[in-house]
Amino acid sequence: MRWARGKPDGGPPAGPFARLGRWLRGWIPASDGADKPLGQRGEDAAARYLKRQGYRILERNRVLGRNEIDIIALEGDTIAFVEVRTRKSKSGVLPEDTVGPAKQRQIRRAAKRYIDRYGDESLYYRFDIVAIIMPDDGAPEITLYRDAFRG
Repeated sequence: MRWARGKPDGGPPAGPFARLGRWLRGWIPASDGADKPLGQRGEDAAARYLKRQGYRILERNRVLGRNEIDIIALEGDTIAFVEVRTRKSKSGVLPEDTVGPAKQRQIRRAAKRYIDRYGDESLYYRFDIVAIIMPDDGAPEITLYRDAFRG
């Protein structure tokens, strides 16, 4: 089964089914993103929003130890560790209110690992939250909380 291992460069498998896969991709319509989970759609919207605000996205969904940071971005001389929270409506708990002390500790631990590995003494660091209300119809409502909690 030589073709099951894929190409040496890590690309898709070569072999009898590779041509079929390329042919089928031409017939499958592109996704509009509606089939993605709500959290993933929220993170995509947050990344676009942050770019429009002047942030440079460095990494997304970075796992550090047992914790994950949704977005690591650069704004000027500051690295922002961004937690994204998405809800379908404002009823119930607001997205920003779901980043409690336990979640903040997890984000701090992950950020510390990141800074220990890649830290730059010429940069500042902070924790931001992007809260998104993403209704089924209509545009998302996005709120950015800079320096939302302390490290």
